[in-house]
Amino acid sequence: MKRVITVTVINQSGVLNRVTGLLMKRQFNIESITVGHTEQPDISKMTFIVHVEDENKIEQLVKQLSKQIDVIKVNDITDKSIVIRELALIKIVAPPNLRMEINSIVEPFRGSIIDMGKNVVTYQIVGNPEKIDAFIELIQPYGIKELTRTGVTAFVRDAQVKPTAQLSILQ
Repeated sequence: MKRVITVTVINQSGVLNRVTGLLMKRQFNIESITVGHTEQPDISKMTFIVHVEDENKIEQLVKQLSKQIDVIKVNDITDKSIVIRELALIKIVAPPNLRMEINSIVEPFRGSIIDMGKNVVTYQIVGNPEKIDAFIELIQPYGIKELTRTGVTAFVRDAQVKPTAQLSILQ
């Protein structure tokens, strides 16, 4: 099962290494990791998607992460109502005669063109990982020249209503 773990830390050199080192020692596979500043410049938030076989291990991990010196707060937000997003940049082989057709695929995903060359167009897609996967699957036949994804970032919604469709990506 996939779990979404957020770790709020003091923004200092070596913190990411110590946190990921702890995950590695406990043999957690990190499927996605994002790190960035919060509303406070000296505080950062890390978001991990980890694969967990044993639910008891996740409790132990949260406790061990909480004991780290630079760690302020650790949350397993998987079972909460969360906002989850990822960014993908995708270079697509798009000669001028196919651009209208490709744009008709991009439009429902609310993608935007961020760069254009003679035969290549770079699109930006933002959304949950399922949305990005669906876009990639649809655009694949045109030829993906290059693809990069940021990894998932997430936080808990203010209203705690559990949307079942959103959590399905984590199972």
